[in-house]
Amino acid sequence: MTRSTRDRIIDEALRLFAERGYSATSVAEIEAASGLSPGAGGLYRHFKSKYEVLAAAINEHAARTRSQIAETLAENTTVDTSTGIEERLVRLCRAGLAKVREENELTRVFFRDLSQFPELVAIVREGLLQPMFDAIALWFRAQPEYAGADADWPAISAVLGGAVVHYRLSEETVGEAPAGAERDRFVAAWVSLALGLLPRPVAQTIP
Repeated sequence: MTRSTRDRIIDEALRLFAERGYSATSVAEIEAASGLSPGAGGLYRHFKSKYEVLAAAINEHAARTRSQIAETLAENTTVDTSTGIEERLVRLCRAGLAKVREENELTRVFFRDLSQFPELVAIVREGLLQPMFDAIALWFRAQPEYAGADADWPAISAVLGGAVVHYRLSEETVGEAPAGAERDRFVAAWVSLALGLLPRPVAQTIP
């Protein structure tokens, strides 16, 4: 499907912001990368400023995340217990890693440039991060194996979701996985921790 000029501007601007930084990227460079004549003002037919392009990118990524999470939760309304809980956890962890990887460019912009734009930080927090944590908590509550667990699911989702975010962030910022744990080892450890939350059978008292 052919992208509109507006979409090309958003995509190319975010890529340039991730590579060079927001301040170091000019409007003319965004125009050139988007297939427009650099310096001719084509960007301003769609956006009032470079900041507005950045804000549009963040808002659209947040909207897409909310939509993806809503679809995922709808699919998980009926739990497929024919698949074991361990395999379901593996899928959940890998899905989280894939989602954070999908937001690779936005993550780099967030940690390098967004401190100067607190209103955009709020959008990332409420539109991308919090929905992911909420989805993890809802997922655990929907699994029958965890029905009797005495757990603070919002806090646990912060720990498990935060681990996924940190794993990808470490790969991006320092060029390797945390503690050198490659992907399969990370997923296995993540699943092991989650399995430790399963409720333990009540011990039977022998009369």
